[in-house]
Amino acid sequence: MKLIIDTDAGVDDAQAIMLALSDPAVDVLAITTLTGNVHIRQVNPNVLTILEIMNRDVPVYAGIDRPLIQPWEDAAEFHGGDGLGNFRDRPPLTRALADEHAVPALLRLSREYDGELTLIALGPLTNIAAAVRLDPGFPGRIKQFVFMGGTIAAQGNTPIVTAEYNIYTDPEAAFITLAAFPDATMLSWETTLAHGFSWGKFNRLCQIETVNGRFFTQISQGTAKRLRDTYFRPAYLLPDPLAMAITLQPDLIQQSGKYFVTIELNGNRTRGQTVIDYSGISGEAPNVNIVQSLDTDGVYDLFTNALSQS
Repeated sequence: MKLIIDTDAGVDDAQAIMLALSDPAVDVLAITTLTGNVHIRQVNPNVLTILEIMNRDVPVYAGIDRPLIQPWEDAAEFHGGDGLGNFRDRPPLTRALADEHAVPALLRLSREYDGELTLIALGPLTNIAAAVRLDPGFPGRIKQFVFMGGTIAAQGNTPIVTAEYNIYTDPEAAFITLAAFPDATMLSWETTLAHGFSWGKFNRLCQIETVNGRFFTQISQGTAKRLRDTYFRPAYLLPDPLAMAITLQPDLIQQSGKYFVTIELNGNRTRGQTVIDYSGISGEAPNVNIVQSLDTDGVYDLFTNALSQS
Protein backbone atom coordinates (compact mmCIF):
# COMPACT_ATOMS: atom_id res chain seq x y z
CA MET A 1 0.00 0.00 0.00
CA LYS A 2 1.22 3.47 -0.93
CA LEU A 3 -0.10 5.76 1.81
CA ILE A 4 -0.34 9.51 2.42
CA ILE A 5 -1.33 10.65 5.91
CA ASP A 6 -2.94 14.08 6.37
CA THR A 7 -2.84 14.95 10.06
CA ASP A 8 -3.30 17.55 12.78
CA ALA A 9 -1.00 15.46 15.01
CA GLY A 10 -2.79 15.11 18.30
CA VAL A 11 -2.37 12.11 20.60
CA ASP A 12 -4.61 9.76 18.61
CA ASP A 13 -3.03 10.93 15.35
CA ALA A 14 0.37 9.94 16.74
CA GLN A 15 -0.97 6.51 17.67
CA ALA A 16 -2.43 6.08 14.19
CA ILE A 17 0.82 7.14 12.52
CA MET A 18 2.67 4.59 14.65
CA LEU A 19 0.40 1.84 13.33
CA ALA A 20 1.14 2.81 9.73
CA LEU A 21 4.89 3.15 10.22
CA SER A 22 5.03 -0.27 11.91
CA ASP A 23 3.35 -2.13 9.05
CA PRO A 24 5.93 -3.63 6.65
CA ALA A 25 3.33 -3.80 3.89
CA VAL A 26 2.81 -0.03 3.93
CA ASP A 27 4.95 2.55 2.15
CA VAL A 28 4.20 5.91 3.78
CA LEU A 29 5.10 8.27 0.94
CA ALA A 30 4.29 11.51 2.72
CA ILE A 31 2.77 13.08 5.81
CA THR A 32 0.94 16.37 5.28
CA THR A 33 0.05 18.64 8.18
CA LEU A 34 -2.52 21.27 9.09
CA THR A 35 -4.03 23.13 12.01
CA GLY A 36 -6.67 21.20 13.94
CA ASN A 37 -6.22 19.66 17.38
CA VAL A 38 -3.43 22.20 17.88
CA HIS A 39 -1.92 24.86 15.65
CA ILE A 40 0.32 23.74 12.81
CA ARG A 41 3.25 25.35 14.65
CA GLN A 42 2.92 22.47 17.11
CA VAL A 43 1.68 19.87 14.64
CA ASN A 44 4.86 20.00 12.56
CA PRO A 45 7.33 19.25 15.39
CA ASN A 46 4.94 16.59 16.67
CA VAL A 47 5.14 14.70 13.38
CA LEU A 48 8.91 15.07 13.24
CA THR A 49 9.11 13.82 16.84
CA ILE A 50 7.17 10.66 15.94
CA LEU A 51 9.57 10.01 13.06
CA GLU A 52 12.58 10.55 15.36
CA ILE A 53 11.27 8.14 17.98
CA MET A 54 10.43 5.49 15.40
CA ASN A 55 13.63 6.17 13.42
CA ARG A 56 11.78 6.56 10.14
CA ASP A 57 12.37 8.94 7.24
CA VAL A 58 9.17 10.21 5.62
CA PRO A 59 8.79 13.56 3.84
CA VAL A 60 6.65 15.95 5.91
CA TYR A 61 4.88 18.77 4.08
CA ALA A 62 3.40 21.65 6.07
CA GLY A 63 -0.07 22.66 4.94
CA ILE A 64 -2.80 25.17 5.73
CA ASP A 65 -2.69 26.94 9.08
CA ARG A 66 -6.40 27.70 9.61
CA PRO A 67 -9.90 26.67 8.50
CA LEU A 68 -11.08 28.02 5.16
CA ILE A 69 -13.61 30.45 6.66
CA GLN A 70 -14.49 30.16 10.32
CA PRO A 71 -12.31 30.89 13.37
CA TRP A 72 -10.25 28.00 14.68
CA GLU A 73 -10.81 26.37 18.07
CA ASP A 74 -8.19 23.97 19.40
CA ALA A 75 -8.67 20.66 21.21
CA ALA A 76 -5.83 21.09 23.69
CA GLU A 77 -8.22 20.08 26.46
CA PHE A 78 -7.80 16.49 25.25
CA HIS A 79 -4.41 16.56 23.58
CA GLY A 80 -2.42 18.79 25.92
CA GLY A 81 -0.98 22.16 25.07
CA ASP A 82 1.60 20.63 22.73
CA GLY A 83 -0.83 18.20 21.10
CA LEU A 84 1.13 15.17 22.34
CA GLY A 85 -0.18 14.97 25.88
CA ASN A 86 2.47 17.45 27.08
CA PHE A 87 5.19 14.99 26.12
CA ARG A 88 8.39 15.91 27.96
CA ASP A 89 10.99 13.49 26.63
CA ARG A 90 11.27 14.88 23.11
CA PRO A 91 14.46 13.86 21.33
CA PRO A 92 16.46 16.48 19.42
CA LEU A 93 15.05 16.81 15.91
CA THR A 94 17.42 15.70 13.16
CA ARG A 95 14.66 15.71 10.54
CA ALA A 96 13.14 18.81 8.95
CA LEU A 97 10.08 19.78 6.97
CA ALA A 98 10.18 19.52 3.20
CA ASP A 99 10.28 22.82 1.31
CA GLU A 100 7.15 22.10 -0.73
CA HIS A 101 3.71 23.08 0.61
CA ALA A 102 1.36 20.21 1.44
CA VAL A 103 -1.32 21.03 -1.14
CA PRO A 104 0.89 21.08 -4.25
CA ALA A 105 2.69 18.05 -2.81
CA LEU A 106 -0.63 16.18 -2.68
CA LEU A 107 -1.34 17.12 -6.29
CA ARG A 108 2.15 16.18 -7.45
CA LEU A 109 2.12 12.81 -5.71
CA SER A 110 -1.35 12.05 -7.06
CA ARG A 111 0.02 12.51 -10.58
CA GLU A 112 3.19 10.52 -9.94
CA TYR A 113 1.20 7.62 -8.44
CA ASP A 114 -2.04 7.97 -10.40
CA GLY A 115 -4.50 5.33 -9.22
CA GLU A 116 -2.14 3.88 -6.61
CA LEU A 117 -2.49 6.12 -3.56
CA THR A 118 -4.44 5.60 -0.37
CA LEU A 119 -5.09 8.93 1.33
CA ILE A 120 -6.17 9.03 4.97
CA ALA A 121 -7.27 12.26 6.66
CA LEU A 122 -6.98 12.26 10.45
CA GLY A 123 -7.94 15.91 11.00
CA PRO A 124 -10.01 18.64 9.35
CA LEU A 125 -10.23 18.35 5.57
CA THR A 126 -8.74 21.76 4.75
CA ASN A 127 -5.72 20.53 2.77
CA ILE A 128 -7.85 18.04 0.84
CA ALA A 129 -10.47 20.64 -0.07
CA ALA A 130 -7.79 23.05 -1.27
CA ALA A 131 -6.31 20.34 -3.47
CA VAL A 132 -9.76 19.65 -4.92
CA ARG A 133 -10.31 23.33 -5.69
CA LEU A 134 -6.89 23.72 -7.32
CA ASP A 135 -7.29 20.54 -9.39
CA PRO A 136 -10.76 18.99 -9.72
CA GLY A 137 -9.11 15.90 -11.20
CA PHE A 138 -7.36 15.17 -7.89
CA PRO A 139 -10.00 12.82 -6.42
CA GLY A 140 -10.01 10.73 -9.58
CA ARG A 141 -6.33 9.93 -9.14
CA ILE A 142 -6.74 8.66 -5.57
CA LYS A 143 -7.31 4.92 -5.21
CA GLN A 144 -8.85 5.10 -1.73
CA PHE A 145 -9.83 8.00 0.54
CA VAL A 146 -10.49 7.38 4.24
CA PHE A 147 -11.30 10.01 6.84
CA MET A 148 -11.95 10.10 10.56
CA GLY A 149 -14.79 12.48 11.19
CA GLY A 150 -18.50 13.10 11.27
CA THR A 151 -21.42 11.65 13.13
CA ILE A 152 -23.85 8.96 12.03
CA ALA A 153 -26.56 9.67 14.62
CA ALA A 154 -25.96 13.37 15.41
CA GLN A 155 -24.05 12.53 18.61
CA GLY A 156 -21.24 15.05 18.41
CA ASN A 157 -18.39 16.20 20.65
CA THR A 158 -18.39 19.98 20.02
CA PRO A 159 -20.37 23.09 21.02
CA ILE A 160 -22.56 22.26 18.01
CA VAL A 161 -23.78 19.15 19.76
CA THR A 162 -24.61 17.30 16.53
CA ALA A 163 -21.15 17.83 15.00
CA GLU A 164 -17.86 15.95 15.38
CA TYR A 165 -14.67 17.99 15.91
CA ASN A 166 -12.85 17.42 12.59
CA ILE A 167 -15.89 18.37 10.54
CA TYR A 168 -16.94 21.15 12.95
CA THR A 169 -13.50 22.75 12.64
CA ASP A 170 -13.83 23.29 8.88
CA PRO A 171 -17.32 22.50 7.58
CA GLU A 172 -16.73 24.14 4.19
CA ALA A 173 -13.67 21.97 3.60
CA ALA A 174 -15.65 18.84 4.48
CA PHE A 175 -18.51 19.91 2.19
CA ILE A 176 -16.12 20.49 -0.72
CA THR A 177 -14.25 17.23 -0.14
CA LEU A 178 -17.30 14.97 0.16
CA ALA A 179 -18.87 16.56 -2.91
CA ALA A 180 -15.71 15.79 -4.90
CA PHE A 181 -14.86 12.22 -3.85
CA PRO A 182 -17.27 9.63 -5.25
CA ASP A 183 -16.15 6.84 -2.92
CA ALA A 184 -14.85 7.80 0.52
CA THR A 185 -14.74 5.71 3.71
CA MET A 186 -15.82 7.31 6.99
CA LEU A 187 -14.98 6.36 10.58
CA SER A 188 -17.42 8.35 12.72
CA TRP A 189 -17.47 9.58 16.30
CA GLU A 190 -20.22 7.16 17.29
CA THR A 191 -18.25 4.24 15.87
CA THR A 192 -15.33 5.50 17.94
CA LEU A 193 -17.49 5.49 21.08
CA ALA A 194 -18.58 1.91 20.43
CA HIS A 195 -15.11 0.47 19.77
CA GLY A 196 -12.71 1.57 22.49
CA PHE A 197 -10.18 -0.53 24.38
CA SER A 198 -11.21 -1.71 27.82
CA TRP A 199 -9.11 -0.12 30.55
CA GLY A 200 -7.55 -3.53 31.14
CA LYS A 201 -6.39 -3.71 27.52
CA PHE A 202 -5.18 -0.11 27.60
CA ASN A 203 -3.18 -0.78 30.76
CA ARG A 204 -1.58 -3.85 29.19
CA LEU A 205 -0.44 -1.76 26.24
CA CYS A 206 1.08 0.74 28.67
CA GLN A 207 3.19 -2.06 30.16
CA ILE A 208 5.08 -2.71 26.90
CA GLU A 209 8.67 -1.70 27.65
CA THR A 210 10.05 -0.61 24.29
CA VAL A 211 10.81 2.81 22.85
CA ASN A 212 7.48 2.77 21.04
CA GLY A 213 5.65 1.42 24.07
CA ARG A 214 6.98 4.07 26.42
CA PHE A 215 6.13 6.80 23.90
CA PHE A 216 2.56 5.51 23.65
CA THR A 217 2.25 5.40 27.43
CA GLN A 218 3.58 8.91 27.99
CA ILE A 219 1.45 10.65 25.37
CA SER A 220 -1.73 8.76 26.28
CA GLN A 221 -1.97 9.31 30.03
CA GLY A 222 -3.56 12.77 29.98
CA THR A 223 -6.30 11.71 27.59
CA ALA A 224 -6.88 8.50 29.53
CA LYS A 225 -7.23 10.37 32.82
CA ARG A 226 -9.74 12.79 31.33
CA LEU A 227 -11.78 9.99 29.77
CA ARG A 228 -11.87 8.07 33.05
CA ASP A 229 -12.20 10.80 35.65
CA THR A 230 -14.13 13.56 33.86
CA TYR A 231 -16.24 11.74 31.28
CA PHE A 232 -16.46 8.35 33.06
CA ARG A 233 -15.90 6.48 29.83
CA PRO A 234 -15.80 2.67 30.17
CA ALA A 235 -13.03 2.43 27.56
CA TYR A 236 -10.08 4.27 26.04
CA LEU A 237 -11.20 5.91 22.79
CA LEU A 238 -9.31 5.48 19.51
CA PRO A 239 -10.76 7.74 16.79
CA ASP A 240 -7.77 8.08 14.45
CA PRO A 241 -6.27 4.63 15.17
CA LEU A 242 -9.57 2.99 14.22
CA ALA A 243 -9.57 4.87 10.91
CA MET A 244 -5.97 3.82 10.31
CA ALA A 245 -6.68 0.20 11.28
CA ILE A 246 -9.47 -0.23 8.74
CA THR A 247 -7.25 1.42 6.13
CA LEU A 248 -4.39 -0.98 6.78
CA GLN A 249 -6.64 -4.02 7.19
CA PRO A 250 -10.06 -3.54 5.56
CA ASP A 251 -11.10 -7.03 6.68
CA LEU A 252 -11.41 -5.60 10.21
CA ILE A 253 -14.66 -3.97 9.05
CA GLN A 254 -17.61 -6.06 10.23
CA GLN A 255 -20.48 -3.86 9.11
CA SER A 256 -20.72 -0.89 6.77
CA GLY A 257 -23.06 0.73 4.29
CA LYS A 258 -22.71 3.23 1.46
CA TYR A 259 -24.88 6.35 1.58
CA PHE A 260 -25.03 9.89 0.28
CA VAL A 261 -23.30 12.15 2.82
CA THR A 262 -22.96 15.91 2.89
CA ILE A 263 -22.37 18.65 5.49
CA GLU A 264 -24.82 21.20 6.90
CA LEU A 265 -23.31 24.70 6.60
CA ASN A 266 -26.08 27.04 7.73
CA GLY A 267 -27.96 25.83 10.80
CA ASN A 268 -27.48 27.77 14.02
CA ARG A 269 -27.50 24.50 15.97
CA THR A 270 -26.42 22.08 13.24
CA ARG A 271 -23.58 23.75 11.31
CA GLY A 272 -20.96 21.08 10.72
CA GLN A 273 -23.35 18.17 11.20
CA THR A 274 -22.83 15.22 8.88
CA VAL A 275 -26.07 14.76 6.95
CA ILE A 276 -26.67 11.16 5.83
CA ASP A 277 -29.37 9.98 3.46
CA TYR A 278 -30.02 6.53 4.90
CA SER A 279 -33.23 5.97 2.92
CA GLY A 280 -32.11 7.24 -0.49
CA ILE A 281 -34.83 9.87 -0.51
CA SER A 282 -32.53 12.64 -1.82
CA GLY A 283 -31.88 10.87 -5.09
CA GLU A 284 -28.18 11.64 -4.73
CA ALA A 285 -25.65 8.92 -5.51
CA PRO A 286 -24.12 7.26 -2.44
CA ASN A 287 -20.60 8.63 -1.96
CA VAL A 288 -19.41 7.47 1.49
CA ASN A 289 -18.93 3.98 2.89
CA ILE A 290 -19.84 4.40 6.56
CA VAL A 291 -18.12 1.94 8.89
CA GLN A 292 -20.53 0.93 11.63
CA SER A 293 -18.81 -2.04 13.28
CA LEU A 294 -15.26 -3.38 13.33
CA ASP A 295 -13.07 -5.98 15.01
CA THR A 296 -11.56 -4.25 18.05
CA ASP A 297 -9.48 -7.32 18.92
CA GLY A 298 -7.79 -7.01 15.53
CA VAL A 299 -7.05 -3.35 16.23
CA TYR A 300 -5.52 -4.36 19.57
CA ASP A 301 -3.27 -6.83 17.76
CA LEU A 302 -2.07 -4.00 15.48
CA PHE A 303 -1.21 -1.93 18.53
CA THR A 304 0.58 -4.80 20.22
CA ASN A 305 2.71 -5.30 17.11
CA ALA A 306 3.47 -1.59 16.71
CA LEU A 307 4.38 -1.02 20.34
CA SER A 308 6.48 -4.17 20.61
CA GLN A 309 8.86 -2.80 17.98
CA SER A 310 11.68 -0.68 19.35
